Amino acid sequence: MIYSIAIDGPAGSGKSTIAKKLAKELDFIYVDTGAMYRAIALWALENAPDITDEEYIASRLDEVDIGIDYIDGEQQVFLNGESVTDRLRLESTGDAASKVSKQVRVREKLVELQRRIAKKTSVIMDGRDIGTKVLPDAFLKIFMTASPDIRAKRRYDELVMKGKECDYDEILKGIKERDHADETRAVSPLKPADDAVMLDTSDMSEDEVAGRIMELFEEKKG
Repeated sequence: MIYSIAIDGPAGSGKSTIAKKLAKELDFIYVDTGAMYRAIALWALENAPDITDEEYIASRLDEVDIGIDYIDGEQQVFLNGESVTDRLRLESTGDAASKVSKQVRVREKLVELQRRIAKKTSVIMDGRDIGTKVLPDAFLKIFMTASPDIRAKRRYDELVMKGKECDYDEILKGIKERDHADETRAVSPLKPADDAVMLDTSDMSEDEVAGRIMELFEEKKG
């Protein structure tokens, strides 16, 4: 049987970390939808005169090819044949992704690709609208969240660990702005699916969060 687990939530809630962990434990394919939007945002930053010009970007979307592969067990995202994984986590790329992800044609292109993947194999997919839009019939839906301060601290620690210079206040500001943009966009706004399990991860460790989702998955299977 093919299973699908949808994990939604705001930036910094830990979706990607948990989804990757669970994918390894369950031997599912992990589909990082946020990385796909960041890849298109990266393309727009480099090719579009204005990343908010929806008509221009829509007219050139056929030129954009996004691929996901696993190399040495790590997900790599390719933009027109070039690995761009290391550039996707830049704050500038994340900010641009919030703007580009509002665009109807962009979402249509990526949703089609994401659904195609889920039809072929068991997946764990994380993003902003997986349970509500991309996989409305997902076997299990989770909505993860945490306070903005906690999410900003996680992002700050992640960047520091990678040796990158960053400013906590700027990260917190960016997260709040991204939350507002995601929650108020006209197309597929960030919100829990009616049948999603709400999970506040503010005071939970990665193992606790993963363990809880595994319990929910096994309970539903049983």
